[in-house]
Amino acid sequence: MNVRQKPERTRLSAEDWEDAALNLIAEQGVGALAVEALARQLGVTKGSFYWHFRTREALLQAALERWEQYGEREIISQIEAIPDPRERLPELFRRVAHELHPHRVYAALLKALDHPLVVPVMARVSKRRTEFLHTAYSEAGLEAEEALNRARLTYAAYVGFLQLNFTLGLPRLSHEEFDAYVEHMIATLIPA
Repeated sequence: MNVRQKPERTRLSAEDWEDAALNLIAEQGVGALAVEALARQLGVTKGSFYWHFRTREALLQAALERWEQYGEREIISQIEAIPDPRERLPELFRRVAHELHPHRVYAALLKALDHPLVVPVMARVSKRRTEFLHTAYSEAGLEAEEALNRARLTYAAYVGFLQLNFTLGLPRLSHEEFDAYVEHMIATLIPA
């Protein structure tokens, strides 16, 4: 008798669900986040989801917090560790420029600013990033008001570029053109 073995069940962590949720948000937006679709994509039952989360909103909240913490942990804390304030800003621009997945999530969240869970996260992220830029510009030698204005301009340029790029598909830049654009931003926005 030939006994077929059942495939081994995959045990997913809450983090696996959060990552899958962020991938789906990046690809299709917040509105596309659905438990059944994620379970199918992950090859598990919905029961696996309910082991970790009570509702879709709980998953969305956890995924948003994970995305927010990634920005703090992987980008800002690493840049803050650079001792020379004049080296921090160029390194920030270059590093952030090549973080594609977080940009896709950010652009998707910009489209979902009418969602009650998205608004506070986006407000916190924007505030923290603007404060970080303000501090970086101040430490690089700009006076307080000029540093704040430059921080706002820098963050607005970032958000605007994401909107153009991920919402409208503009501009269509090759890797070389994009790298040249980043270097232009550095030369334009960072004091010599």
